[in-house]
Amino acid sequence: MAGRTGALFIGTHGSVMAVDRGTGETIWTTELKGSDFVDVMVADGELYAASKGRLYRLDPTSGDVLWRNDLPGTGWGIVSIAGSHGAAAAEKARRDAAAAAASASAGS
Repeated sequence: MAGRTGALFIGTHGSVMAVDRGTGETIWTTELKGSDFVDVMVADGELYAASKGRLYRLDPTSGDVLWRNDLPGTGWGIVSIAGSHGAAAAEKARRDAAAAAASASAGS
């Protein structure tokens, strides 16, 4: 599919992987604590992962761990994360509409 770029983020067996959406090649892999289920989420361009009772924020371009929260007092079980990218989607729609209006005005 032309024009599609970027990475797809996969959580598996205690690791997060970035895979090129166009080629399927692995871009990077980051091992997290544990060897079980990893929940992954992107919100507003920020990458989060949860594994073995910990929450991580990762750099989506390199996989580097930017911070870690051990979620004290919650144990070592599966962590599920949720978020909203609604604000980013609304901002993109606003910008797209403004660009279309500017383009229409320039063509008049």
